[in-house]
Amino acid sequence: QVQLVESGGGLVQAGGSLRLSCAASGSIFSINAMGWYRQAPGKQRELVARITSDNNTNYADSVKGRFTISRDNAKKTVYLQMNSLKPEDTAVYYCNADLRTAWFRNVGNYWGQGTQVTVSS
Repeated sequence: QVQLVESGGGLVQAGGSLRLSCAASGSIFSINAMGWYRQAPGKQRELVARITSDNNTNYADSVKGRFTISRDNAKKTVYLQMNSLKPEDTAVYYCNADLRTAWFRNVGNYWGQGTQVTVSS
C-alpha cells in the first residue's frame, strides 16, 4: 500500500508564503517524477510543478518565478515553496508521484488526498 500525505496548506494573505510537503510511504521500490497539481472550484485540475528523479523541473507559466519545487529522495518527500501568493492561487493542491512498488512492477501513478491553500486579498 502506498500513501502520499500532504501537509502545509492553510490560509495566507496575498503576498505571503507557504511551504507544502508531501511524504510518500509504504511499499516503495523507487520513485520517478513527483509533482504538484491544483484544482480550484469549478476548474480542471492543472499541473503546478513537476520534478524528475534527477531534479529536472518544469512549472506552469502562472507560477514561474514564485514557486519552487524540490525533493529529498532519502525522505521520499517533495516540497513546494510558494512565495508572492495571489488570490488566484487558491485551490486544493494535490501531490502526485510516479513510482514502482517492486523492481519487477511497472511504474504506477499515485495521488495524495489534497491540501487546501486559500489566499485572501
